[in-house]
Amino acid sequence: MTTLNAETTVGELVKIRPARARIFEQLKIDYCCGGKVPLAEACAKRGLDAEAVLDQLQKADAEAEQRDNTLVDADAMGLTELADHIEQVHHAYLREELPRLDQMTDRVFRVHGEHEPRLADVRRAFVALKDELTSHMMKEEQILFPMIRQLESATSVPESHCGSITNPIRQMEAEHDNAGNALEIMNKATDGYQPPEWACNTYRAMLDSLDTLEKDMHQHIHKENNVLFLKAAKLEAELAAKGRA
Repeated sequence: MTTLNAETTVGELVKIRPARARIFEQLKIDYCCGGKVPLAEACAKRGLDAEAVLDQLQKADAEAEQRDNTLVDADAMGLTELADHIEQVHHAYLREELPRLDQMTDRVFRVHGEHEPRLADVRRAFVALKDELTSHMMKEEQILFPMIRQLESATSVPESHCGSITNPIRQMEAEHDNAGNALEIMNKATDGYQPPEWACNTYRAMLDSLDTLEKDMHQHIHKENNVLFLKAAKLEAELAAKGRA
C-alpha cells in the first residue's frame, strides 16, 4: 500500500483513489474547487490533525482493497444466514450510499449538464433506481426474507397471505430487472463510468461511486436470484411433496 503524504494536494489524493472523497465529505474538506491545496493546509483550515486524517485515509484504502479481494461463498450459506448477510452487507451499503449518490448526481448534473447532456440520463436513471430500491428493500426485509427464514425451520409449507413463496420471488426478480436496466443506462451514458478529461473531482468521485454501486448490485442480485431464491423455492417444493406423500 502506498504511504500517503500530507503535502499531497487534496485533489490529487482523490484523483488517485476517488473513493477517498467519502472521507473528505465527512470531514467537510473541499476536494473539488479547493482541491489544489496540500492536505496539511486543508486540515489546518478545518482545525483537523493531518496525521489523524492520513490514518483515516489509509484505513479506508485498506478496507476498500479488502472488499475488492473478498468474495463470499453464498452457496455455502443457509437460507437464514444468506438473508442476514444480504441485509447486513448489501442493504446496509445501499442505505448509506443512495442518499450520498442522490446529492452527487444532482450536483454534477446541475453544474455540468449543459456541457454533457447525457448527465440528464444518468440523473433520471439514478432517481428511478433509488426509488425502486428503497421500496424493494423494505418488501424483502418485511415480507420475503421473513418467509424464507420461516421456511428454513419448517417441517411443512407455512401458510402465507402471499401463497407460494414463488409469488413474491417473481416480483423481486422483476424489480431486479428494472434495476439492471437503470444501471445499464448509467453505464452507457458515462462510457463505462470513464471521466472526460475536463471532469472535476466531484464528477470523478460520482463516476467511481456509480461504478462501485453497479458492481455491488451485480453481487447482490446474483446472491438473491441465483442462490437464495432458487434454494427457497426448491425447499418449499420439497416440503410440499413431503406433505402430499
